Amino acid sequence: MFSSLFSTAPPVDPKAPNLFPVSENSDLFGELEAKDLEWTCAGGFSTETQIFYNFLQDGTMLMCQVIYSSIGLWYPTVQFTCKIYNPTTKKTTWRSVNVTNFVSAPPGLDKRSSKADQFSITYKPSSDGSHSEMYTIRANLSDDLQISLDVLRPSAVPGFKIGKGPKGGFSYFGPDQEKPDGYVVHRFWPRTSASGHIIHNGNAIAANGHGILVHAIQGMRPNLIASRWNFATFQSDAHGGVSAVQMEFTTLDTHGRSGAGSGGVIVNVGSLVLGGKLAVVTAETRWPDEAQPEKAAVMSRAHHLNPVQDPDTGYMQPTALEFRWAGPHVLQGVEGSIEASTHLDVGSPSSPKNLIEKVDVLAEIPYVIKTMVNYVAGTKPYIYQWQNNVKLAVRGPDAILPGLSDGLDVEGVLYTEATFIS
Repeated sequence: MFSSLFSTAPPVDPKAPNLFPVSENSDLFGELEAKDLEWTCAGGFSTETQIFYNFLQDGTMLMCQVIYSSIGLWYPTVQFTCKIYNPTTKKTTWRSVNVTNFVSAPPGLDKRSSKADQFSITYKPSSDGSHSEMYTIRANLSDDLQISLDVLRPSAVPGFKIGKGPKGGFSYFGPDQEKPDGYVVHRFWPRTSASGHIIHNGNAIAANGHGILVHAIQGMRPNLIASRWNFATFQSDAHGGVSAVQMEFTTLDTHGRSGAGSGGVIVNVGSLVLGGKLAVVTAETRWPDEAQPEKAAVMSRAHHLNPVQDPDTGYMQPTALEFRWAGPHVLQGVEGSIEASTHLDVGSPSSPKNLIEKVDVLAEIPYVIKTMVNYVAGTKPYIYQWQNNVKLAVRGPDAILPGLSDGLDVEGVLYTEATFIS
């Protein structure tokens, strides 16, 4: 308190920008470096997560996630969560384990690997010539559920972040991005190949398919970063492998380009993999004081269509979702741009379609975090999770895929999450 009375630092202009979104980066494609996938295990208030989404040959979704939560002076909490959803039977299997003796950089390994008493996730180069690197996941989550999975990154699909160098991927909060109040960063493997098995109730289930890896950090209390999140991933084995991803957050009113009161900024990043190659990286900012054009050279957009009040959560739930991508290709020797879109009908709260679950976030996070995170009074965060088979409409140069200039409708599976925090 007293030091602030005698501070010689210049006063901060209350109308100065206090948000520096990664989507304003002029360099869209930044290839991941080894350090980008290392666990930072930062102190203060931060949440770091590593998520593997995999879609198996029968359409089953298998999600494995490690969450490292730091809450000030309290000892960090580490969870391993797993969700298995079978769209045919509509059955969901869920485990959330507070792990013990967590370490990153286990003996003989670097910080891209981690282990605890209940699991190990080991990074290593791939011995398969068509894949550059991989993770092995071994998890014993309960007496009736064990996971053994190898997740490989194809050589033609580099991992990416938005922007190059050590600051690539970061959105900064606060008036000084060199000394930010907080930050958000996402790194992706936008197309992966998975093989292994799940042992559930003593039965071995083959776990072969494709998916995505996301490594993300929220270097700030989560309720101060965003009021909403959208996430989507599309996966298809057609045309040599097609995938799409988007990650989007909406800031609170506290953070924008004119300080407090200019928030509600939408920051979206994404990518397209076509023909088994990374084709497009997208990023777009939607400022609340600017009309967004219907089309742009670079687009990365998630739309909630015809929202209605959900009495279960109190939020305005969309009845349909639309995702759009557009941008210049990143492929060598190809000219032109690419655009894509997909649509998912999710129904109404009283008549849902393709709904996996509405997740009550506060019911799932550890008690100590729940009591320390200062959510706005009366707020109850929820995550809506949907999955169904859809078509991704794609158009671009024929040099990428034959017939692409006339447009292709690619059949695949879309998994999406809509998170409401406040």
